[in-house]
Amino acid sequence: MRNFIIRAISGAIYVLLLVGCTVYSPISAFFFFSAVAAATLWEFGTVMNKHTHISMIRPLNALAGIVLIAGVWLSTIASPQTARMFSLYGLLLIYLLISELYRRSDTPLLNWAFSFASQLYVAIPFALLPLLSIIYDAEADIYAYNWIYPLALFIFLWVNDSFAYMCGCTLQRYFPAKLFPRISPKKSWAGSIGGGLATLGAAVVIYYWQPETMPIERWLGFALVVVVFGTWGDLVESLIKRHLGIKDSGNVLPGHGGMLDRFDSALLAIPASVIYFLMTNS
Repeated sequence: MRNFIIRAISGAIYVLLLVGCTVYSPISAFFFFSAVAAATLWEFGTVMNKHTHISMIRPLNALAGIVLIAGVWLSTIASPQTARMFSLYGLLLIYLLISELYRRSDTPLLNWAFSFASQLYVAIPFALLPLLSIIYDAEADIYAYNWIYPLALFIFLWVNDSFAYMCGCTLQRYFPAKLFPRISPKKSWAGSIGGGLATLGAAVVIYYWQPETMPIERWLGFALVVVVFGTWGDLVESLIKRHLGIKDSGNVLPGHGGMLDRFDSALLAIPASVIYFLMTNS
């Protein structure tokens, strides 16, 4: 019971912060997701340094992620500071290369590989998030912030995860087929299908809540993209943990694990959703 209460409280705080910062303003959203990205990059470096015996420069890696995110947020409003921010990001990446000349590490190539992999795996997805929320209004000739799309993405992830777990536990005895037993033995097809159907239902609810946003078929497509790529994102992190022989990526969220454990699905769902919006934008 004590563990359940701790898990419920930490989960509620996490949800309230994400929803509140996303809805309140683009500035609060930027600071929240920048902090999340930095913490996730730091955690990635901590896990890899400990279990693969490399020596990533965690502060520099986290700073590079924040600068990249800032550059993309500025680009969505056509800020004149965009070029400077991307230039700084490039300099930080160059310094990651140069730094190995002076550190005398036994694993310089692996340090580079894991550092750049973390930028691809963690920093870029969070940097793409504003592309879902900053929309150009041609009639008013302004850039408007619309929080419903990034918030809907996380709602879809939460609904899919929750209903996949409940359906999997309930229907496992009747439909025992596993989704990906080599990577995640507990995931079942029954759970995945149940989670997917519930997420499509959530998309219908959001459409009727915000009917002026986009057509219902586009909402359903958005939900389906999040379900598929969110599940793959979860499996990718499970593969990382299984390879490293660990249960959780960290313990920053009591009862929930680490930052990677909380945002693993989003790391693939965000870029996939951005591509979906770009391809379906008329």
